[in-house]
Amino acid sequence: MSRSERSSLLLAGLLAVSGVAHLAAPRRFDATIPRRLPGSPRAWTYGSGAVELALAAGIAAPRTRAAAAGAAAAFFVGVFPANIQLAVDSRDRPTPQRTAALARLPLQAPLVLWARTVARGAADATGRPGKGQR
Repeated sequence: MSRSERSSLLLAGLLAVSGVAHLAAPRRFDATIPRRLPGSPRAWTYGSGAVELALAAGIAAPRTRAAAAGAAAAFFVGVFPANIQLAVDSRDRPTPQRTAALARLPLQAPLVLWARTVARGAADATGRPGKGQR
């Protein structure tokens, strides 16, 4: 298995685990949903979990990997406000919880870059143009 394939499957695995966690234990994720969003936090939590599972499946399949990884990069950018909300809400929490919430913020950028790298690698492997290629 190539390094690129391994990276793709690891990203798919990360998204799958996160998606299952959102669906199996939604309560802990509900608090991260920004209050400005319409609807119930639980609906957003379930929706996020479903999207993560769909992205995982798309990245796992070589034929859809480039598009799904590009969508994953956009998804990681889109959920960043939830991480900010978690950090803001954790101000009065015990130090370990506050530290964990703050530590999530800088981790979003590597996830975006990882997904973009997978998308580019998949596009190169299939000969199809990916983001930034024409």
